[in-house]
Amino acid sequence: MKISNDAKMITVIVAVGVIGVLLVLAATSNIREPAATPNTEDVDVVVYKTASCGCCSKWVEHLQKNGLDVAALNVASTAPAREQAGVPNRLGSCHTAVVGDYWVEGHVPAELVYRLITERPADIEGIAVPGMPAGSPGMEGPNPVEYDVIAYHTDGSSSVYATLQGKDSPD
Repeated sequence: MKISNDAKMITVIVAVGVIGVLLVLAATSNIREPAATPNTEDVDVVVYKTASCGCCSKWVEHLQKNGLDVAALNVASTAPAREQAGVPNRLGSCHTAVVGDYWVEGHVPAELVYRLITERPADIEGIAVPGMPAGSPGMEGPNPVEYDVIAYHTDGSSSVYATLQGKDSPD
């Protein structure tokens, strides 16, 4: 039996499609798998970040320079950590941290992380600096801006936790 060129082409297209679907499924499952987690029981802050993000590494250094014990975990995507912590998408940034019972999203200054864990407000789930404002910790440089740190409350509302002026150089 002779197979036509059209039948061969259809077979190749189907095979490539199946392989493509399998690759997408494999990549998606890798993103959703938790990263190998070192012992994080004795640290103040656990940060989920991608390995290639320089500003995330600078934020971790900012926390450490200000006396916080930090475990930085490199992950393929921070989306699963954000989802697990309960960070709303509108407050998303490039890294997610867990600080005790709270989450901290984005370039929040160490002084406000300390304030959160010292005051332990019962009506707040976490605090965030959405986006990556110029002059926030890890994002220092020319033309720093004023930015808000947002508190996300247990009832789903949010409010301004603090308003800060960005800096042109790290502390």
